[in-house]
Amino acid sequence: MKMDSDLLHSPAVGLAEEEEADMNDWKLPLAFMKKRHSEKIEGSKALAQSWRMKDRMKTVSVALVLCLNVGVDPPDVVKTSPCARLECWIDPLSMSPQKALETIGANLQKQYENWQPRARYKQSLDPTVDEVKKLCTSLRRNAKEERVLFHYNGHGVPRPTVNGEIWVFNKNYTQYIPLSIYDLQTWMGSPSIFVYDCSNAGIIVKSFKQFALQREQELEVAAINPSHPLAQMPLPPSMKNCIQLAACEASELLPMNPDLPADLFTSCLTTPIKIALRWFCMQKSAKLVPGVTLDLIEKIPGRLNDRRTPLGELNWIFTAITDTIAWNVLPRDLFQKLFRQDLLVASLFRNFLLAERIMRSYNCTPVSSPRLPPTYMHAMWQAWDLAVDICLSQLPTIIEEGTAFRHSPFFAEQLTAFQVWLTMGVENRNPPEQLPIVLQVLLSQVHRLRALDLLGRFLDLGPWAVSLALSVGIFPYVLKLLQSSARELRPLLVFIWAKILAVDSSCQADLVKDNGHKYFLSVLADSYMPAEHRTMAVFILAVIVNSYTTGQEACLQGNLIANCLEQLSDPHPLLRQWVAICLGRIWQNFDPARWCGVRDSAHEKLYTLLSDPIPEVRCAAVFALGTFVGNSAERTDHSTTIDHNVAMMLAQLINDGSPVVRKELVVALSHLVVQYESNFCTVALQFIEEEKNYSVPSPANTAEPGNLTPVRDSPAIPRLRSVNSYTNIRAATTARLNKSLQNLNLNEEGGPPAFSPGNLSTSSSASSTLGSPDNDEYILSFETIDKMRRVSSYSSLNSLIGVSFNSVYTQIWRVLLHLAADPFPEVSDLAMKVLNSIAYKATMNARPQRILDSGSLTQSAPASPTSKGTHIHQAGGSPPMPSTSSSSLTNEVPKPPARDQPATRPPYTPTLGGQAPHSHQFPRTRKMFDKGPEQAGEDGDEPCGHRNYISAVLQTGLCDWSAKYFAQPVMKIPEEHDLESQVRMERQWRFLRNTRVRRQSRCITQRGVSRLDDQIFINRNPGVPSVVKFHPFNTCIAVADKDSICFWDWEKGERLDYFYNGNPRYTRITAMEYLNGHDCSLLLTATDDGALRIWKNFADQKNPEMVTAWQGLSDMLPTTRGAGMVVDWEQETGLLMTSGDVRVIRIWDTDREMKVQDIPTGADSCVTSLSCDSQRSLIVAGLGDGSVRVFDRRMGPNDCRVMTYREHGAWVVKAHLQKETDGHIISVSVNGDVRFFEPRTPDSINVLQTVKGLTALDIHPEANLFACGSMNQFIAVYNSNGDVISNIKYYDGFMGQRIGAISCLAFHPFWPHLAVGSNDYYMSIYSAEKRLR
Repeated sequence: MKMDSDLLHSPAVGLAEEEEADMNDWKLPLAFMKKRHSEKIEGSKALAQSWRMKDRMKTVSVALVLCLNVGVDPPDVVKTSPCARLECWIDPLSMSPQKALETIGANLQKQYENWQPRARYKQSLDPTVDEVKKLCTSLRRNAKEERVLFHYNGHGVPRPTVNGEIWVFNKNYTQYIPLSIYDLQTWMGSPSIFVYDCSNAGIIVKSFKQFALQREQELEVAAINPSHPLAQMPLPPSMKNCIQLAACEASELLPMNPDLPADLFTSCLTTPIKIALRWFCMQKSAKLVPGVTLDLIEKIPGRLNDRRTPLGELNWIFTAITDTIAWNVLPRDLFQKLFRQDLLVASLFRNFLLAERIMRSYNCTPVSSPRLPPTYMHAMWQAWDLAVDICLSQLPTIIEEGTAFRHSPFFAEQLTAFQVWLTMGVENRNPPEQLPIVLQVLLSQVHRLRALDLLGRFLDLGPWAVSLALSVGIFPYVLKLLQSSARELRPLLVFIWAKILAVDSSCQADLVKDNGHKYFLSVLADSYMPAEHRTMAVFILAVIVNSYTTGQEACLQGNLIANCLEQLSDPHPLLRQWVAICLGRIWQNFDPARWCGVRDSAHEKLYTLLSDPIPEVRCAAVFALGTFVGNSAERTDHSTTIDHNVAMMLAQLINDGSPVVRKELVVALSHLVVQYESNFCTVALQFIEEEKNYSVPSPANTAEPGNLTPVRDSPAIPRLRSVNSYTNIRAATTARLNKSLQNLNLNEEGGPPAFSPGNLSTSSSASSTLGSPDNDEYILSFETIDKMRRVSSYSSLNSLIGVSFNSVYTQIWRVLLHLAADPFPEVSDLAMKVLNSIAYKATMNARPQRILDSGSLTQSAPASPTSKGTHIHQAGGSPPMPSTSSSSLTNEVPKPPARDQPATRPPYTPTLGGQAPHSHQFPRTRKMFDKGPEQAGEDGDEPCGHRNYISAVLQTGLCDWSAKYFAQPVMKIPEEHDLESQVRMERQWRFLRNTRVRRQSRCITQRGVSRLDDQIFINRNPGVPSVVKFHPFNTCIAVADKDSICFWDWEKGERLDYFYNGNPRYTRITAMEYLNGHDCSLLLTATDDGALRIWKNFADQKNPEMVTAWQGLSDMLPTTRGAGMVVDWEQETGLLMTSGDVRVIRIWDTDREMKVQDIPTGADSCVTSLSCDSQRSLIVAGLGDGSVRVFDRRMGPNDCRVMTYREHGAWVVKAHLQKETDGHIISVSVNGDVRFFEPRTPDSINVLQTVKGLTALDIHPEANLFACGSMNQFIAVYNSNGDVISNIKYYDGFMGQRIGAISCLAFHPFWPHLAVGSNDYYMSIYSAEKRLR
């Protein structure tokens, strides 16, 4: 909305008053601003989940190849003296060479077994080429598709060559023999991992890559050209899945420092803690830890795999730190591949990070393929040094004095860091570094509770956080924790699992497989659990049973249905909603659950939720009852009776105030329609017959050209429209509606069409034949359905309930007809689909089919409802055959293009060969629903195809949309409550603006208005104004004509917007209200068929959108001379009073979106005016018979009429109840007598006489003025004493043109402005003299 420039610069006033007014605005409730109104009802886009390892792998075989040749140094390495000697922590010179070699081999195997105990280990000590070949080929053969590890220690042979060879021995150890990496690749195959511990190891990595590339090229050549010699040879294995770890770069030698082992790289990879501690002691900083020596390190107590001991704790911290470094530095997919796919590979790579740190300190750079970014400077290494420091400083006392070991504060500190990230961070930031550590901490009972709490808070940040946590590998941990019986973990685990399943529902299978569902069943059944935790548990169970038979079976055995039924009446609405959704899903296409439900009277218990105050809960109940009747199992009499009961209960929601509920209702009824298809086909045919033989007069037949309605593509996205696009076709609720009302009973000879719809002609240029619903061809147009609805009589909808069962199908058909005319387009679309798919079935089955043969493919043959694309048009889309044109439209309105017309089916002419299609073989007395001769092809599977058609198309997305709640942040402050948010600032600005408008207008009205004839705005409206309404606080005025609304800025004099309201052509807009005018304004329009529509995004450069629409009054017959529909809106209570050409005043609660009260007027005439006062709970109604009636809505329907005044002799134009505590009633009749009543006294306390022939009147709520508009083309404005202060007969400027007959007028609620609309299309606004303003 625009800021008023002059308001912004107005002088400041006393703060107290301004703040007080503001407070009132803050307290006012907002209508229709819930999520269901502002969002599209659909689930969130599924994120592609990459966390599941598609190919978990194991390293099953390990080849340990040691070329040490103890005692003989290779010729190309000059060793220092003293030199690094230890291999696998053994000094080879301390025993005989052969024994040393075997001991070292055995030790290396033990070191690897710590990481992968189950693999097959084969040692090859000082081997020949053949021995290596034999070893590798046999391991690959046994490993099949799994991974094989090749460990090569080349300390006793020359360095690798640039040609890609490593060295082994000949049989007699007299020569070094080269072994080509190409051959090694061939024998090892893929997937494999290679570890090279030798100098210049980087050369091997390079050669390996070149050979791998060469193989790829050979494979490509062989694939392209099978005759190539390469293709005749056995194909070389691809080396794509190979991993390599090398001790140093191509140009580097291994360190020879005598304090280090000779196989430093192997030590880092296989005994990381031992080497890390030694290296720590060798640093200068180690002198700060007194008494720690290399000997002492050997004596650290404990076992590596026992986390409670010093050694085990260090190992655990080391794992956490290396995992964290890798997760923070590596790209996600590489992290998954190296650190989550294979246990041994993950361990080697974690240890490789240590090797990089230690060996770089000796000028050696370990190399890996795939390459990793450098990690040796990562900040987490400092945390490792601290942990080692703390552990080693305790060592002397532990060993010498036996004192107890103090655990490291590492994990507690990391959790604190994570907590700081959670509490302090901004929205868009890098993920927290500590996430992998939180994962490790879940293993420890000490920190588990805190870790789960923080993890839950992290997952609450949104789907991206859940995806991150899953990619770190959280899943198996939280799955395992479901086996824990600790009660204090329950709320945390339920929360975490709700978050996971809201983002990735595929976890349902894992839960059932591990019996995880039992955990949530027990939470749901535990009445001591708070409602929100039970809600999450039932949401999780609803995901487990969603379209997953195994889950349905498991939960049925776990007594889910009885558990849910007990909680249906819980005070927590979200719990009621999810209990109902969960029930609906467990018996969806799963008959055992349905029968279990029948035994527990589930459907009857669900009935109570159909009148729940929360629309989403009503919706969930309708969904549950819909799937209850929608089971495809065989029907018994008992189940049919139940289905009928459910159907009649659902039918009561036909006029529910929430479109979400009505959409769900259509889907629920469509299940029933599919179930009892043949019965519905019979009903459909009866209605089609009835409609043909019956003509309903509609007010549209007498339409004058001036009131014609525009054709629109779709009112869901109204657009500005040009005024000359008028034609008298109902603007279709959907682009497809009016396309094809088919000629349904074509007779043998090919005569003319047998019937045409409502009051439309059939078009001669339509070229479509009877298509299936998939072709977007509707058999029943909107017109026909609307006529059927009116044929089947208005009153019948009220007597829906308690009908004998043989007519249940008729009643449900009527309900669907009613829903097809729903004011909310999405509801009517769905209902149209259901009706048309049945009409299609019925008409296809009821007459001999004519299948046109290939000679005339431009006509689509009657296809099965699932076969798409049968509708083939000629290049130009020209009609292939003419059909007889029938009578023209009412009043000869120019026809719109043919696509908006219902099409007829062209008469049948035998095609090329003259042979009749197969349907002529049917006997003439064929039963209505038999299939006829079996034919090959698509028609054979029609019924199932048709069922799928309805069910596939009809879903509302309600359940997925409801599930989004759990994926979004639950703990975050909503934006409107966040004092710093944009939303809050805008609201504050609007409330300040409101205060200024109230204050400034009050100054003027208190001074008294002596004249009101200064014309401040005039413009020609696109249609004849029928209702005008000022926006209370900005400079916008809404002007409604018969079926569209125009918005003007009265200050700037420009048109802001013009859009179509979407009401059928025989109806007109008779009332408008601004809802939430003080804040985010919505516009309510009421039409004389009883429909209410609410719009947003108007007059602000966006496309207007319909927020909601519903049938406010159900039994209104649109007439040209009635009062139409009148409304009054109470912002303070959120109540909407509606009445009109009916005998009741119906009160709607917009918060609950349901009818809360029907007050009988006790009169035989229509209600023409409503006014209410929330303070006193009074409603005043002016009636067409001249009476003014006062109702107290706190009393019962028989006692609530507290006063009736019968002093007016004619139609009451306006009855107004002043809002003050002792406010009077002011009422005016057509004869111009204004009467003042005091609600407590039976007679009027004052009477004034104004002009006769009143057509419009309004009373200014603040300024004690009232204005009368007359048929005789003038406006008179009176003050409260009955003195005329202004008489307006001519427009300003327009050469003094006379004002037209007044069609409507309205005062601004605050300013002294009067808006006037007249029959000559002009819209003008008059105000007090300029000097006053």
